[in-house]
Amino acid sequence: MILTLRALGVGDLTTATPALRALRTTHPHEELALAAPHWLTPLVDLIGGIDTLLDTPGLGPLPWTGPPPHLAVNLHGHGPQSHHMLAHTRPDRLLAYTNPDAGHHDGPHWRDDEHEIHRWCRLLNWYDIPTDPTDLTLHRPPADGLPTGVSIVHPGSKIVAKRWPAERFAALARELVRRGHRVVLTGSADERALAERVASEAGLPREAVLAGRTGLAGLAALVAYARLVVCGDTGVAHLATGYGTPSVVLFGPVSPARWGPPPDRPWHRALWAGPRGWPRWEG
Repeated sequence: MILTLRALGVGDLTTATPALRALRTTHPHEELALAAPHWLTPLVDLIGGIDTLLDTPGLGPLPWTGPPPHLAVNLHGHGPQSHHMLAHTRPDRLLAYTNPDAGHHDGPHWRDDEHEIHRWCRLLNWYDIPTDPTDLTLHRPPADGLPTGVSIVHPGSKIVAKRWPAERFAALARELVRRGHRVVLTGSADERALAERVASEAGLPREAVLAGRTGLAGLAALVAYARLVVCGDTGVAHLATGYGTPSVVLFGPVSPARWGPPPDRPWHRALWAGPRGWPRWEG
C-alpha cells in the first residue's frame, strides 16, 4: 500500500498529477491511496491510476484503519502537521521534505519559490522515483449534453484578491461575443451571483450562466471541449492545462512562475499584475 496526502483543491491536485502518476508507474502492483477531499472524486478519476480515495477534508487525523502502508508520501506540504498525519499511520517509509520539527530528516529541502509541479517531482526524484513534469494530460470525460466549442469566462476565485473586477470580465465577454464567440460563465454555486452580474453587464442571456449548475465533472467536460478559457489564478486554469484548451490566466498576488501553465505551451497565456503584494487591479 502507498498512501499519499494532498488534502487541498482542484488546482493543487492537478499540479500533483505527474507525481501521482510516477508513483503508479514505479509501483504498478501496489494499491495507491490518496487522502484528499471526497468532492474531488471526479478529478481523481480523470487523473487515473488511484485505487482508493480516503476522504480527508484538510489537515487533521487521517481516517486510517488499515495496516501500516509500505510508503507514505507527503504531497501536501512540508510539515510538521502534514508529516505527523502520515507518520501516525506507521509507514515503513515516509517520503517528504525534511522537517526537523516533525522529526523527519530524510528528504530534500523545501524551496518557497518553486513551481508547484516541479516541487513534487523534485521530491520523488530525490528518492530515485523518476517523474515526468509534462505528464499533465487529464482523461477526457463525455460531454453528456453540455455545450461544446464555447468560450468560458470564469470570474470567481475563493481568494478575493485573485479576482479581476467583474466589470472587466463583462467588457471582455462583450468583446468575445462581438468576435463571434459563444460565451458561458462558470463558477461554484456561491459564485452564481457574481456570474449573473457579469452576464447582465455583458448583455448575455441568463442561460449563459452555468455557475452552480455543473458539478466538478461537468466543469471538467466544459473545459475539455471549450474553445477558450479566461479565468483568474484558480482551479479552472489547471483544468485548461490538463486538456490543452487555449487559455488566458490572470494572476494577482502570486507569480505564474509558481502556479502558472507551462511556459513552453504558447496556447496558454499568463498575465501577471506584478510583484506588488495583493493587487488592486489598477491600470
